Amino acid sequence: MPMSAQLKRMQDAAIVLVREVAQQEVIPRFLRARHALKDDGSLFSEADLAAQHYLAAHLPQIHDSPIIGEEMTRAEQRDGWQRGGDGLWCIDPIDGTTNFINGIPWFAVSLAWLKEGRTRLAVTYNPITDEMFYAREGHGAYLNGRRLPLRRVTTDLARAVADVDFKRIPKDLADRIAVDPPYYSQRNFGCSTLEWCNLAAGRLDLYLHGGQMLWDYAAGSLILREAGGQVCTLAEDDFDAAEVWQRPVVAALDPTVFAAWKGWLRAGSR
Repeated sequence: MPMSAQLKRMQDAAIVLVREVAQQEVIPRFLRARHALKDDGSLFSEADLAAQHYLAAHLPQIHDSPIIGEEMTRAEQRDGWQRGGDGLWCIDPIDGTTNFINGIPWFAVSLAWLKEGRTRLAVTYNPITDEMFYAREGHGAYLNGRRLPLRRVTTDLARAVADVDFKRIPKDLADRIAVDPPYYSQRNFGCSTLEWCNLAAGRLDLYLHGGQMLWDYAAGSLILREAGGQVCTLAEDDFDAAEVWQRPVVAALDPTVFAAWKGWLRAGSR
């Protein structure tokens, strides 16, 4: 089967699976899930573990590739990456766990399939709004069947709406943003995978995060790029060449805003 046809089949099956796991393992536990702290201080819940187990059990039926999940051990994640050059599933069973635990209706189930270190298909689902974002390499990005972006965004950085997550941003840059931001207004929603999708949809104009894990950016970076957006890190133009396990994100949907945003951020770090 040609790769394009194979990816289309995999994408269609992944959309069904992601909606299924959200309905069966995630939503029934909303506001009810027991939770605890991980070693890094972040939260996880029994719903995260149940959703990851469900996905790991069913993804081999779509394509038998190694699996990396956020709730796996670091050793398991590294082993999956080493074995996954010819195909790798990367899953975030619930992104936005703090929102999920606190009853904030802004979280997602997200997965991506990578080959040779690059994302080839992506699916991210918000079960509260029933918004299914998806993309496959070279075929555009979509929300519930509608091509992204949904609207034309500004070409002026000064009028842009930004999503800025201050986590892991260098202090001098964070201070500069807080005191003299170059954009019009700022938001942050506590769910990285959906923030990528909101940018791709045109609901936001630009994005900054100080350091995302693989499962935070794997799906969203493809969805944004297939919507016509651009992405780099704070130091590198080639986003895919950066450190796999934690990457800063500088992104925008409009190329003029992207160039101005990247230039403003890097000007302060010289």
